Amino acid sequence: MKFIYALPALPAILAVSIGADSPSVPLLPHAPRPTMAPAVRPATPVAALPVASTPPRRTRHHPRHRHPSRAVAEVASANRAATLAPGTQGFVNAEQVFPFASGIVFQVYTAPGRVTDIALQAGEQLVAVASGDTVRWVIGDTTSGAGADKRTHILVKPFAAGLATNLVITTDRRTYHVALTSTAATAMAAVSWTYPQDALIALKQAETQAAAAAPIATGLEVDQLGFDYAITGDKPAWRPLRAFDDGRQTFIEFPPTLSVGEAPPLFLVDRQGDVQLVNYRLRGRYYVIDRLFDVAELRLGTKHRDVVRIERLPSAGPRRHS
Repeated sequence: MKFIYALPALPAILAVSIGADSPSVPLLPHAPRPTMAPAVRPATPVAALPVASTPPRRTRHHPRHRHPSRAVAEVASANRAATLAPGTQGFVNAEQVFPFASGIVFQVYTAPGRVTDIALQAGEQLVAVASGDTVRWVIGDTTSGAGADKRTHILVKPFAAGLATNLVITTDRRTYHVALTSTAATAMAAVSWTYPQDALIALKQAETQAAAAAPIATGLEVDQLGFDYAITGDKPAWRPLRAFDDGRQTFIEFPPTLSVGEAPPLFLVDRQGDVQLVNYRLRGRYYVIDRLFDVAELRLGTKHRDVVRIERLPSAGPRRHS
């Protein structure tokens, strides 16, 4: 007896023969079962996770990376150009002698444990000393000498190497600008100045005094001098005090105020009233004219012209004219 089993899980029903001698049974055709698509579950909604917001990246600007402004660069350039460093030619023994000029920054090197002496001009009176760093520097002052030779000394000492500051020293004559730098062991023992401008002023004063002491002319004989001149007209500050001649030259004496103002030019006036500029030399407060004249005028000014007339009086008698 033969049994046929259907396998429902297969797409087609297979006939299987039981028994070793049983002939194989062919597959029976069957209509295919409809394939069911698996049910799709709806996706479970997931709560949206908060997204961490990333702040915009900012570029940090360090002050050392900033380019200095044009004005700052020009100030730095001017300071460098105005700084005068010590040089071999300026040393007298261990003392550095700078030529003083207004606006110069004088570089001075110091060291811990060493005192640097900054000496002012003899007779110069100290008014004040200002420093940019009074914590890490010891700064004091003292004097030496007496009378006209008395000198003020500014004493400077740093607490450590690698420091830098400045000094402003004011006196009754001038202002000093000093740049201080401390090194490990090298220090300038003493600093002082020469004063070329003072020497020039002294030279000019000596020349002025010599010119004032020198006679306005040589070979003058008092009994040959004629003072018969009349001075009329306006009365400016430079109005002459008198005029006289020696028979060959004419001299016009002015007040001392002539040296502090503009000197008036001298014109000769002829009989027709025409004027001409005449050559003269200025000796101190005198005009020296290498000729005689009857009438002359001193004129100065544009909108308001001051005119002073110098006229030889008839009582002077005839004189020769060159």
